[in-house]
Amino acid sequence: MAETVPATVTAPAVSCEDLVKVFRSATGETHALRGIGLEVHPGALTVVAGPSGSGKSSLLTMLGARDRPSAGTLSVLGSDIGAASTRDLRRLRRTRIGFVPQRSALAVFPHLRAVDQLRQVSSWRGADDSHATEALAAVGLEHRADHVPLALSGGEQQRLAVALALAGRPALVVADEPTAELDHANADLVVDALLAAAADGIAVVISSHDERIMHRADRLLRLRHGVLSSETTRRDTTGVIDATGRLQLPPAVLDLFPSRRVIVEVDADGVRLRAPEGES
Repeated sequence: MAETVPATVTAPAVSCEDLVKVFRSATGETHALRGIGLEVHPGALTVVAGPSGSGKSSLLTMLGARDRPSAGTLSVLGSDIGAASTRDLRRLRRTRIGFVPQRSALAVFPHLRAVDQLRQVSSWRGADDSHATEALAAVGLEHRADHVPLALSGGEQQRLAVALALAGRPALVVADEPTAELDHANADLVVDALLAAAADGIAVVISSHDERIMHRADRLLRLRHGVLSSETTRRDTTGVIDATGRLQLPPAVLDLFPSRRVIVEVDADGVRLRAPEGES
């Protein structure tokens, strides 16, 4: 894990408590998130990991102010996402949040040259055209500045989507699998750009399955079945206790309790967990 040395304590860019997301259909309900509680602070790259169906995309979509929670509270850059008007959320997304969806083609403007797209986004965020050039260079696309998305490969479109998210220095960048279509060299280029943004004080949250990227993150959050199961920083890995008192153990620790039962011992020295008698 990369080392993070915060200079000062800052207010979180994102804060949520008991966050729940339920999708309803004709066949019933799907609980994508089940009581997530976390904070995301400026100046760090946070990676969200977990198997398919664990709730990663649902969580990132809400952190990017693109969906509202079914229950719980979610504050993004000081805005209550559940209570804010549609107009206010649109303004928040346009001016202060860079977002890369899992399908990166949805993040680009199909009829504009790459450089013109970046100039437009930079202007929305109150920045000048120099930010467009810098964002293109950060993801290695300066030689494709005059091309429209249809003239770019899938990987180049993904890098353009990342550049658009970074242009104009938003307060928060959220990216869902931003390196999924990239080879190792270009994936490293994108992660370098995201880490540089975090070092510049931006709060950056991405999802990834790539262990190389996880090891470069300042913070790693693991989801399992819609709950936060562990949080890892450079110093340690911790389990997570939700609002009802349920303890989510990291996967490696959970494997020590195959019956999913644990003896809890409390004394003056602290709290210990051990497997029931007869369980190896």
